Amino acid sequence: QVQLVESGGGLVQAGGSLRLSCAASGRTFSTYAIGWFRQAPGKEREFVAGIDWSSTRTQYIDSVKGRFIISRDNAKNTVYLQMTTLKPEDTAVYYCAARPSNIATYGPYYTYWGQGTQVTVSS
Repeated sequence: QVQLVESGGGLVQAGGSLRLSCAASGRTFSTYAIGWFRQAPGKEREFVAGIDWSSTRTQYIDSVKGRFIISRDNAKNTVYLQMTTLKPEDTAVYYCAARPSNIATYGPYYTYWGQGTQVTVSS
């Protein structure tokens, strides 16, 4: 069992930065891949970034490459999403999710989900 809690969202101007955190409970956190997803009003949830259990592999959607960085600290049971050069189109509720071992871009493949944190980027 893994419980996930996101934090770090907020209101920021375009061009600004935020760092989201996904804090996990559970002894097996270090064996799970973590994905960040987002859902904007009226849109489907989309995969944003993922990191495998060992931090060996990361994956991003094209629209955030070069602006977002995903990382993890297994000693702290936390995954981070550093977001820079934010754009209004990044506005969404951001969720972290966990699944065993490898990254997946398909949300239903993830077993555990957090409650989400709102990110709003003003123009």
